[in-house]
Amino acid sequence: MKELPPLFENNRKWALQISESDPTFFAKLARQQFPEFLWIGCSDSRVPANEIIGLLPGELFVHRNVANLVIHSDMNCLSVLQYAVQILGIRHIIVCGHYGCGGVKAAIEGKPHGLIDNWLRVIRDLYQRRSTELSQLSTLDERVNRVCELNVIEQVKNVGNTTIVQEAWRSDQRVVIHGWIYSVSDGLLKDLDVCIASDVDLLMLEEAQG
Repeated sequence: MKELPPLFENNRKWALQISESDPTFFAKLARQQFPEFLWIGCSDSRVPANEIIGLLPGELFVHRNVANLVIHSDMNCLSVLQYAVQILGIRHIIVCGHYGCGGVKAAIEGKPHGLIDNWLRVIRDLYQRRSTELSQLSTLDERVNRVCELNVIEQVKNVGNTTIVQEAWRSDQRVVIHGWIYSVSDGLLKDLDVCIASDVDLLMLEEAQG
């Protein structure tokens, strides 16, 4: 017995719609993917990567995890990054967080949430390092949203410090890392102005952030 029949029906409608707009789309897609961008984003179901920036399948390589983290011991993320940079030749890496992130909120609440607390520890550490700045904000929502921004910036730095990106830059391969944040409440992206494309850019960002 098949389960979830509405999803299969949605799939048939979607495939038909794509084929009607471009009869050769799936044939071209089956031959090879040529994405220009790697998206490192949050697993949150309200943040669909392709749809947000209006790209079709095949145009965006995607890695998602809770709170859009780039941790140097995470072989999943690093494998995606390596494949994107070394095999696909992607030149633009977008780290995109979102306001109201549940992972960020869980990290700073100061109460246990189980296994995920181990994953979110890096955000908790970031929150503690920036406690002076964050204490000036009057509400929890304001603090959460500011940590969401700071977390994106931190992950941009982490991407730049990976051996994968470092090797690409040493080889004069152009790889640009962008830090964006998405607002679930209005569907709009914000550029956090932390675009880096070299070790010099990375050093300047690290010095600016302290």
